[in-house]
Order: sequence, then structure tokens, then C-alpha cells
Amino acid sequence: MAYKTILVHVDESERCQLRVDIAADIARKSESHLIGAAITGVSRFIYQDGNLGAADPNLSLHLNYLKERAEAAAAKFRVRTDALGVRSSELAVVNDEAGGGMGLLARYSDLLVIGQTNRDEPSPSVLPDFPEYLVLNTGRPVLVIPYAGSFPTIGKRPMIAWDASRAATRALTDALPLLKEADLVQVAIFNVKADPDAHGDQPGADIATYLARHGVKVEVSVHKTKTDIGNAILSLAHDLDSDLLVMGGYGHSRFREMIMGGATRTILESMTIPVLMSH
Repeated sequence: MAYKTILVHVDESERCQLRVDIAADIARKSESHLIGAAITGVSRFIYQDGNLGAADPNLSLHLNYLKERAEAAAAKFRVRTDALGVRSSELAVVNDEAGGGMGLLARYSDLLVIGQTNRDEPSPSVLPDFPEYLVLNTGRPVLVIPYAGSFPTIGKRPMIAWDASRAATRALTDALPLLKEADLVQVAIFNVKADPDAHGDQPGADIATYLARHGVKVEVSVHKTKTDIGNAILSLAHDLDSDLLVMGGYGHSRFREMIMGGATRTILESMTIPVLMSH
């Protein structure tokens, strides 16, 4: 398994260049095709009657403004990928809202690279629940880049938050192309007694064997915490000097409302390193 198509969200945010650089680096190392998606932020359904602006010329002006922003972000993507030497790339300027537009493109991609929501930098084209929506609805691994910090390496020292669930299994499997290139993978298990049957007599032994068969160098640690699991995960990742967190994303959507599990919500709000999530 390898990432052959990587999809990165591009916009006019301050952190977009870092996001593109990270996606481009993964694309170069895996010889992947890189797609930069600039989404206008307007649902594609608004274009269906073909009579935009007839009732309200201000609407047409606003839609043109959003389209110009998307096209400007796309142009920067092309300049940056050319400078970085990405062999295979393309642009997609999509008239849609961000979740729906990225969700459609994600069906034909192996990995999504997006940014963490920064509530101090609201976007006219991206809703605050953008990461949650993509994690829960695309069926693809989503690599979320924090809105603060620098990340000279990603995946050299990853930590897997392992609870033996379906979502964690999906995330670990989706991360294998990165895990195989790691110097050392740390598997962290918290509060084994909460689900002892899932972990067996030697918690972590089975998943360590599975990873070792894929050629992954791995260490397992078991922890007990009475604090919020999400904060405990972030604290341990800091102590281990991890440069990537791999974990399952938990929750469900009720129409547009994202109802996330506690640890997932904590990580998405407070992450300090890139996080690869699958649902």
C-alpha cells in the first residue's frame, strides 16, 4: 500500500504554504500525484438555476469575490509546487462549499491534508467544523496540520493512540505508508481495564506483531490516567517528542452538526503536532 494520490486543501490562510509544503514532501517521497483543491465555499446547488445575481446583484459580487480568492490560492499552489519540484500535480478550483467539495474529491484520493480550524482567523469559505466533517464523512485518512508551530519532520517519530477499536485500526492501517518510513513508532495504550478483552493478556503485543510484520520498528507503552484521554495523549506525545499522532476519529454527524467523541474533540481543538485521523 502507498499513497498514490494526495489531496491538499489550498486557500488564502496564513498556514496554507506550510500545508502545501508538507503535502508536497509526502508526494515527493512516495512519488504520488498531488492535487491542490481551492474551494470557493459556495454550495454547488446555488449555481443550478443559472440565474445568479438576478434578484440580488450583491450576491453575485460576493460569489465573484469568493471565486477570486480560490483562484488566487490556486495560483500560489502552482508556483509553490513548481518551486518544490513536485513531478506530478494538478489544480482543482471547485464551486462548492468546502466540506462537500473536498469530500467529492476525496473519493479519488488516498490521503487528505488540511489545516486545523483557527478561530482567530475565520474564513469566508470554510466552516469551523471542516476537519470534523472530513474525518467523519470522507472514508479517507485526514492529516490535520496545526495552525501554530513548525514541523521540520512528520512521521519520523510517530505515536499511535491505540485502543483496539475499529476506528483506531483504520487509522493505523491508513498510516502504514508513513509508519514504514519511521525511525521508531510508539504505540500508546491508555486505561486497559476499560476494555480488557480487546487488548488480550499482553496489551499491545498483537498490534506490535502486526506492525513488525510490515517492517515497522515499534515500542509499546501502557498508561493509566484519570484525566481527559485527549489531554493525556497530547501530554505523552510531547514527552516522547513525537512528530505525528495517529488515532481513530470518533463521532457522528446529525445533518451538518458534528457530534464528536471527547478525545477526538480535544485533539482537534488543542493539537500541537500533525494528526492523522480516520473514522
